[in-house]
Amino acid sequence: METKARNFKDIFQYQYTYKTEQEVQYFKVKDIVIPMIQRDYAQGRKDARTQDVRKRFLEALHEAVTQKPVTLDFIYGDIDTDGILTPLDGQQRLTTLFLLHWYAAKQAGIPAKDYAFLHHFTYQTRSSAQMFCEKLVDFDPDTAVFDSQDKTALSQLIIDQPWFPFSWEKDATVASMLVMLDAIQQKFQDVPNLWEKLQEDAITFYFLPIKDMGLTDELYIKMNSRGKPLTDFEHFKAELERRLRQTDKEMAKRIIRKIDLDWTDLLWPHRGDNNIIDDEFLRYFHFICDIICYREGGTTQGRPSGSFDLLDLYFRPQKASFASHVNLLEEYFDAWRELHGSQTKFVTGFLSKDHRTNKVKLWDDKTDLFCECLDHYGETRDGGNRRFPLNKTVLFYAFHVYLLHRSTITSEEFTDRLRIIVHLINNSQAEISDSTSRAGRNHMQAILQQVDSIIKEGKILTKGINLNFNENQLQEEKKKIAWLAQHPGEAENLHALEDHELLYGQISIVGLGHPELFPRFAKLFDCDWDLVDCALMATGDYRQRDKNEWRYQLGSSGANGGAGRRMDVAWKNLFHRTLQRKSFDETSECLQKLLTQLHAPTDPALRDCADAYLTDCEKKKHFDWRYYYIKYPVFRRGRFGTYEWKQEDKPYECFAFWSESQESSWMYQPFLYAIDKENSNKEEYNTVLRYRDYAVACENDRFALYKCENISQVREAEHPPKPVRELLIPQNQGIDTEDRIVMGKSWLENVRQELSI
Repeated sequence: METKARNFKDIFQYQYTYKTEQEVQYFKVKDIVIPMIQRDYAQGRKDARTQDVRKRFLEALHEAVTQKPVTLDFIYGDIDTDGILTPLDGQQRLTTLFLLHWYAAKQAGIPAKDYAFLHHFTYQTRSSAQMFCEKLVDFDPDTAVFDSQDKTALSQLIIDQPWFPFSWEKDATVASMLVMLDAIQQKFQDVPNLWEKLQEDAITFYFLPIKDMGLTDELYIKMNSRGKPLTDFEHFKAELERRLRQTDKEMAKRIIRKIDLDWTDLLWPHRGDNNIIDDEFLRYFHFICDIICYREGGTTQGRPSGSFDLLDLYFRPQKASFASHVNLLEEYFDAWRELHGSQTKFVTGFLSKDHRTNKVKLWDDKTDLFCECLDHYGETRDGGNRRFPLNKTVLFYAFHVYLLHRSTITSEEFTDRLRIIVHLINNSQAEISDSTSRAGRNHMQAILQQVDSIIKEGKILTKGINLNFNENQLQEEKKKIAWLAQHPGEAENLHALEDHELLYGQISIVGLGHPELFPRFAKLFDCDWDLVDCALMATGDYRQRDKNEWRYQLGSSGANGGAGRRMDVAWKNLFHRTLQRKSFDETSECLQKLLTQLHAPTDPALRDCADAYLTDCEKKKHFDWRYYYIKYPVFRRGRFGTYEWKQEDKPYECFAFWSESQESSWMYQPFLYAIDKENSNKEEYNTVLRYRDYAVACENDRFALYKCENISQVREAEHPPKPVRELLIPQNQGIDTEDRIVMGKSWLENVRQELSI
């Protein structure tokens, strides 16, 4: 079998010797003919995938004639006794080389006898394709078209020729050739001495006759009849191999062998419905490239994400980082391969969607990260969000760190360290970002460095590392590490608290000072949440004020979630320290005080706590805002637990929100809602009670009735009108000494009768 590399012109001088027991036959290639059973020329198609393939192939050819010669893959075919070479595999490459040689010959003004071999390349797929090849070789375009300043497209020049019938544009092969000629013109018009370089073996390939391969004509026909184009993955693998060979042929051989065997075995159980692992491989490759990007301080925002784009970015042999990137690729694939088919069991063996001893709770039903990565990495949902989000990328990365260092980390150590990572992820939603446009900036490099330190050494980095996980959570995790070293017997108790649905890892609201309170917290929220809310408010003013100074966070009964769903966002907001709200420590103090009082929290015990506070207020005639909140259920609307106070010194001028933060027609003034819900006016955001052209407002020391079309006329006027009627609420130092809701109902009934409204 001859394995001499040949250029396109040489193939027409190729003499093939075929020996049998009876005789020796000699065949010389005279013509290359693309047979009728072959598919159309496809490298000039306009779909996105083909555009990418065309771009890559032409870049490789351009590099060959400007930098370093290239040898293309094997071309297989049959040579008959008349010297007709019929390609079995390589039709697309041969056609592109035909067009490139035509362009080079015409660009350089080469004598016709020197490129006469081009007449011996033709298509039999359609007569139009055959005739086009003949006419094209004879056509001598105006030399101006080869000037880089000339913007005339070769395709248009050819279409305008009298020998080019309109019907040829409908031939898929002809149309594709025209597109390719324009691409060649654009790519090679500035390459000097192109024709000479092609003759000097800048681009070569190996040719193997199918008889040498032991193939029969029948098999040849079957293979051609499939007409299946190479997949993206096959193109990708060929390009990767080419790049690897430029650096180290043995490495290339090893990697490609692993792709074909070991790594295919790894991915095979996770294959899709098409029974191939191409997409799964490329998705995992995408993950690896993103990790490389983040570790080197980059971002994926605005970066191309196609497989070939990623090859260009991270696997260019000319880059100093090429070897380390190839090493990481090999290590990551091998690490999962070494688990011998138990990848899913390995990951889920450490994770659970519920609290379990010696497992890490993941607040997600999907705990098989390996399979999820292969299925969805790099994909986005309709809204543009990642299907495999950044927080999972960080968590999945933690598993890779462990896989590469299993010899020095026990599974118990990894479980404890992974728990820290999960807590940091859960409480760093704002920080886990690779954005370069927003104020928070790209945290991913520092976050992965932190994961490295925690998984490999069990240490949290605090110096020389910025743009990290949430600082509050980092400090809490450091304290828990030190505390567990002193209280190892309390580990399960602490982990159960961390895994509570309202905390997901952050336990500062309970603190580490009193471990006996850990189990009480869970028992407390096994009770009616509305009773918890009342008892907590009776214990102290636990509200947290947003940094905007007027919006406040309270608890919630958890009702109004829709479809029987209990909303917990209010409590989660309260129990997680953030720079966006004040008074977290005061909330913590109230909660710890309540847990200390209630050794065994129950609904009756919570009701007694709230009732005791109400009784004390009524006895002292001290009806502060907390009294009304506990006394009247209408104040505790459920849902998000968000309230608004524009002025802190006016506690009775407040509004309960329906949404988490936005004013809407569903918000209301709770004191007015309590005395006459039916006439609360949605058009005015339920801030007044509306009776035709009268409006009742709740002011800090009174109820006031105004005659006006819009209450804003009263509030925004430089000299607001006096109320038509008003009810002054007796107060002591700004605190009601009578229940204003009882008073207000009676007053309003009398006013409506008096004015007939």
